[in-house]
Amino acid sequence: MAAESLEESPELKDMDEEVLWDLINDNRHGICLGIRPCILIPYLRQVRVLTDLDEDEILTCLKFTNRSMRTSHMLDLLRVQGRNGAVALLDSLMIHYPNLYTQITGRKPSTEPSGFSGLIKYSELTEYLVRAVTGMQKELQDAREEAAQLRARCSSLQGELSQAVTQGQESTRLQAEHARLRTTLAGLHRDLLRLKDEKCDLYVRYAAAVEEKSAVNIRCRDLNLQVYQLQCELKKAQTETDFQRQRSLRRVSLSETQQLREELSVLRRQLLEAEKITPACQDILAQDLEEARDRRSELAEQLRILHEENEALTRERDELLEEKDCLALQVQKLTLDCEMYQQKSTVFQSQLGELQAERDRAYLARDEAQAQIACSLAEKDTLRGQLVELQEKLFTLRAFSIQGEPDKTRDRQFSWDSGQSSDCPTSSPPPRPRLRRMDAVPPSCSSFQTSKQLSDDGFNSVRSSMVEPPCSESLRRREKDIELSDHSSQETSDDSSFCLLDIESDFVFIPKDEDEPKPAAPLPAPSPCTSLSLVCNNSPCPSSPSCKRSGIRSVSRASPPLFLVRSRHQALRITGRALTFSFQGEALLSQLQVIGGNKTGVFVHQITEGSSAHTAGISPGAQILEVKCERDQRALRMVLEDSTMEEALWALGQVQGPCSLSLRPKQDAYGSLLQQLKKGEVTSGDSFYVRVNMSLVGGVGGALSVTCNDILHVTDTHHGQDGSWWASHVHSCQLMDLKSGSLPNYYRAQRLLIRAIEDMSFQQRTHRKVERAQAQGKQKAVRIVSTGRQGRNPLWVSVEEDSNSKNKPTADGSSPRSCVTLMPYTLVTPHYPPVCRPVLLLPTVLGHILHKRLAEQEGYQLCEPETLSATDHASRMQKGEVLEECKSTTHCCYTVQSVEKIMKRGTHCVLPLGLDCVRRLQRAEIFPIIIFVASTERSTRRLKHKLRQNCLTEAQLLECSRSEEPLLDKLPCLYRTVPPENWSDSASLLDTLLYVVQDEQRKIVWVEPDLW
Repeated sequence: MAAESLEESPELKDMDEEVLWDLINDNRHGICLGIRPCILIPYLRQVRVLTDLDEDEILTCLKFTNRSMRTSHMLDLLRVQGRNGAVALLDSLMIHYPNLYTQITGRKPSTEPSGFSGLIKYSELTEYLVRAVTGMQKELQDAREEAAQLRARCSSLQGELSQAVTQGQESTRLQAEHARLRTTLAGLHRDLLRLKDEKCDLYVRYAAAVEEKSAVNIRCRDLNLQVYQLQCELKKAQTETDFQRQRSLRRVSLSETQQLREELSVLRRQLLEAEKITPACQDILAQDLEEARDRRSELAEQLRILHEENEALTRERDELLEEKDCLALQVQKLTLDCEMYQQKSTVFQSQLGELQAERDRAYLARDEAQAQIACSLAEKDTLRGQLVELQEKLFTLRAFSIQGEPDKTRDRQFSWDSGQSSDCPTSSPPPRPRLRRMDAVPPSCSSFQTSKQLSDDGFNSVRSSMVEPPCSESLRRREKDIELSDHSSQETSDDSSFCLLDIESDFVFIPKDEDEPKPAAPLPAPSPCTSLSLVCNNSPCPSSPSCKRSGIRSVSRASPPLFLVRSRHQALRITGRALTFSFQGEALLSQLQVIGGNKTGVFVHQITEGSSAHTAGISPGAQILEVKCERDQRALRMVLEDSTMEEALWALGQVQGPCSLSLRPKQDAYGSLLQQLKKGEVTSGDSFYVRVNMSLVGGVGGALSVTCNDILHVTDTHHGQDGSWWASHVHSCQLMDLKSGSLPNYYRAQRLLIRAIEDMSFQQRTHRKVERAQAQGKQKAVRIVSTGRQGRNPLWVSVEEDSNSKNKPTADGSSPRSCVTLMPYTLVTPHYPPVCRPVLLLPTVLGHILHKRLAEQEGYQLCEPETLSATDHASRMQKGEVLEECKSTTHCCYTVQSVEKIMKRGTHCVLPLGLDCVRRLQRAEIFPIIIFVASTERSTRRLKHKLRQNCLTEAQLLECSRSEEPLLDKLPCLYRTVPPENWSDSASLLDTLLYVVQDEQRKIVWVEPDLW
């Protein structure tokens, strides 16, 4: 019906230009696919619609990579010629492509001269037709020769087909054999797995038996050790029993009895003589008796004193004897312990030998297992090689069997075309979908794989990117399309990997590859409150040979193969975004509850339902970063990111009106804190170290007893409702908590410190000796440390007034004034110094005496001054590297570099300097050992000879000690005091100093911020 309707339409000569080109454009796709420009160009040259330059451009231009593009360019050139171009094109199609001419115009082709458009003369037309017929006859002859060749080829292919059938039968047999071998291999593999399982079971049983044996051996050794210990205790008990028995069987000496008998005989003789005395002598004897009695009383008194002394000496002798016996018993015990330890060491050595033997046996078993594994791997490789050979043979046979299929398909297509042209000349072509203009995509683009593939020399259509039909501007527009197609294909391939992420999302894609991925497009920079990064791994779909069309068959693939598909990278949540909530904060602590501290951060724990905070959208698990509010007509900004729990509660309690909270979601840290609190590992999120500047008596209600200069680890700043902290003593050599207890918080301790200072100042003065005895018997009670800050806690640094309200007057009209604040606690940080720290001896006068003697010891070296140039001296002075100057005129001074040079050798540097060098050394991360030798009038006499040798006096030493001792409290680090009772002379003092240096070297150095 469509053909008949077109036949009734007016002649092509009478049609307008637009109508003719509409017919051609409607069938442009079919024209580009069905014709060859080299066949039509001679006729078009004959009618003078194309020139030789156009012919060269169409056939030889490198931009046109296939026949379709050349045909499309030819149509564009003909469009420039207008109606003559369209008529000439239809005449050439009527001559060379009659079917296509019928499809376009709906008319049957005519060979009469009247059927042509008249653009060419009859003589020229006849000449062209003769040449065309001659060319067709030549093509027919070539086709007949090609048919003969195809017949010969067909006969040869039939022979090859018979061979292929034979090979197919052989391949079937090989497949059966391959299946049998695979079955056998599977059975062997199952047997191998079963043997491996049995071997594993045997290994497990063997390991269990070895463990049981080791457990039995350990139990036997423990029992033997217990028996041996019981034997040793029995020996000790027997020895003590014998010793007690010997003491109980001591006999009292008979010398006292003999002496008493002699005195009794003498008294009897004197009594007989007295009875014989005359009365005249009785008066004389009476007087002598009185004198004798007086003398006797004196002697009795002396005898009593001597008797008391004798008793004291007897007691001392008994004590010494008992001490001797105890020492002898201890010697026996130590001897038994030594024998026991020797036997233990022997047992341990034997056990070590047994363990070494077991280790050697285990090594041998491991080597045997590795050898068996190597054998099994070799067998597996052999079987795998055989399997690969069989697969290669199978693939070869399959390739031989598939070689004939393209020729069959081509024959089948040729027969279908010839049948259609001969049997059904009047049948209309099948309906085709209406062509739609799409963006031009280069043939190499991977997204073009999804379009319908047509079988014609691997053709890929290039379509115009404009909606309008081609015109005189088509060439320039096509060049732009080609340039844009490459860019658009790249963007299409980039966009096809996955869609762009939203900027507001809080996910980051972390690539698994080590190569840095290229971003899909430049993204705007995130806001300061948002920590967000997008990493996209965009790569175009790789092309494979299977995606191209080959021969007659068409291949269509809607998605890339599975081995080319990249899995999406794992998404991780970033919790760095800060959110700000503004609401009415009346009684803010009643609206929300918080947990945490300075170590973990302060988190929202619970929200009261129906409160302003709940309405604003605050949820548990968010860390509070900042609080802004207004109080007493002043804007307050409180940063709680690193604040303690006590400070956070105080800051939130200050909010009594509209406020603004800055929160950051940190569910992982919040969940970890909850788990630690539930397990009892921590009591809060606080953790910091302080140095105590006063002595506190503990023991009441779990209070911790501390002394001045103790280091404490505070783990909870909101322990009780009475304003207490929970703290622990810290080990001097390790960061390990010792005894724990409650401690007054900063303000309570500050009041206690003020009260202690007042008690000390109003105390009545005692006698100098009593005061000195008390000072020697007690430790330092108070360390005065003050700082010029506001009245709030110096440990708190989070509260800041707004810049607009800093200079506003207070309620009483006066500006706030700073005051000196006493500090009961100061923050300290731990430092781990190198192997050998410098040594600084104080007082300075005593240091000058002992420096050289200490430097003569092994592992010690005296720091020597350096002579610097003027420029070097000025630069080092500006950098603070000069510790102390010896002579300002010669620029001879002690420098930090000289101290570091000695420390790098692994020796202690003895510093002949004063207290001013401590802060300069600490700025260079050098922490000296400060030793202060306490001096008294009695202790200075022990160094009288040494002082005279150095032209010094005892008064100068005492004066230097009293002047430098108060300065020690201003140092930002701890120091060691050597009391005068620990040494008796210069030699013992040197030994004490060596022991103190070794002891201080093992300790952690605690440094506080310099507040002076």
